[in-house]
Amino acid sequence: MSLLPLNPDELLSTTRAVRKRLDFSKPVPDDVIRECATAAMQSPSGSNMMTMGFIVVKDAAKRKAVGDIYQQCYSMYKSMDGVYIGSIDKGEASANDQQKRSADSADFLGEHMGDAPALIIGCTQGARLDGAPAMMSASMLGNILPGMWSFMLAARARGLGTAWTTVHLMMEQQVADILDIPFDTVQQVCLSPLAYTKGTDFKAAARPPVDSILHWDRW
Repeated sequence: MSLLPLNPDELLSTTRAVRKRLDFSKPVPDDVIRECATAAMQSPSGSNMMTMGFIVVKDAAKRKAVGDIYQQCYSMYKSMDGVYIGSIDKGEASANDQQKRSADSADFLGEHMGDAPALIIGCTQGARLDGAPAMMSASMLGNILPGMWSFMLAARARGLGTAWTTVHLMMEQQVADILDIPFDTVQQVCLSPLAYTKGTDFKAAARPPVDSILHWDRW
């Protein structure tokens, strides 16, 4: 399919977490999902071992079941003061206004995750990383994390929206049971809705100056 006319920097800076602008009424063709996954497979893989895997959930009953679990987990997340996006004080009025808009958007997805025409769950397979040494966990996650982001970039280029979420991992076993994921050897990392967007004119987010995150030669 044709791609949006975005140069690399525009693609990187406008791939946003999309929630309220997801078009739940328009199906996402399987071939388009395959194109995104094909792009994801070109991401880094430690020791040339591809441990990434993607669960594509299109069945309506399974989407609803996963969405219901996401809603339960989101309710728990919402009660976590200082962790929930809407409870974080940025210390400045305009930043807090932006935080509230982000919270409203996240709340919307909390209610509607299961309404997306497709759900994508990024996984790493081979062994669970619960309590694993840092080198092992970083190496294993270093396959699926860039792979999931590459999937999202490819989706954006095709007019699709995604949103990186992790709160369903509070009930990871229950999602595994719904989708027949072998829990002992396949670990879920990220859940994203996948849908065409209402309009494609996304902007770069407000961010602090770049020097606030750069550390030269020492922390």
